[in-house]
Amino acid sequence: MTVPAGGTVHSDGVPFTVGALESVTVTIKKKEPTGPATFHSFASATSYRANGDHRYDRSGSAFTETSDSWYFLTGVEVSGGTTARKDAVVTFGDSITDGVGSTLDSDNRYPDELAERFAAAGKPRSVLNHGIGGNQVTKDTVWAGEKGVTRFKFDALNEPNVGTVVVLEGINDFGSSSWDGSPEVSVEQLIEGHRSLIRQAHDRGVKVIGATLTPVKGSFYYTPVNEAKREAFNHWIRTSGEYDAVVDFDRALADPADPDRILPAYDSGDHLHPGDAGYRAMAQALDLDEL
Repeated sequence: MTVPAGGTVHSDGVPFTVGALESVTVTIKKKEPTGPATFHSFASATSYRANGDHRYDRSGSAFTETSDSWYFLTGVEVSGGTTARKDAVVTFGDSITDGVGSTLDSDNRYPDELAERFAAAGKPRSVLNHGIGGNQVTKDTVWAGEKGVTRFKFDALNEPNVGTVVVLEGINDFGSSSWDGSPEVSVEQLIEGHRSLIRQAHDRGVKVIGATLTPVKGSFYYTPVNEAKREAFNHWIRTSGEYDAVVDFDRALADPADPDRILPAYDSGDHLHPGDAGYRAMAQALDLDEL
């Protein structure tokens, strides 16, 4: 197959059974060098590469090159079993949804932990991770993709059987200007961006849950101005009633002794991204019945 620029291609279906939380490995063979590749930078998982055609190898010994990114593949769709229900949950956001700061190859991103909660409750549901490290709601960037208000339709709402979307995004809108020189984003601009996401979801009959922005004190994003914006935006999330429901990730991760900072036990070390325990706390903060 040849994938057109900006296009999507689906493979033929493969008839085998997978269980809840089971891992699937996909091998892709390129006919010739592709040049620059579509890739997902912060995969928090190891990919393996090899020269030549090893699709039918029973051993993985040829795959001696590794990377922490995913290439070309954007999703694996699973069908069959019980009648399809509109109960897939899409987690939409930036690097904190993406899982930056979690342990490599551990599947400890907060969407992973949420999927485990559903399975442990005896009610497994699809949880899809559409976090992109560095992504913003209001601005396109050359390295972190289209802005959230544009990609929301394609990445979140076009997924099969999606019933709920959890939105956690905006800290890059406020913080990026402090290091890349881009125009500052106001609280009002970010709110209008989130209102667009809400309208898009409701137009598709999809429930949408808004998440408060998590603490950043001590990180390179922290300034008094950015903190005031974060607190004002979180106040809107909590009190406006515009989202169908709210999950307060800010309070779930905050240090009670210094609420503008992530609790040390939840911090990956950069004071911006949670570690494994922090992502687990985020998943625990979600009400399964509201999803």
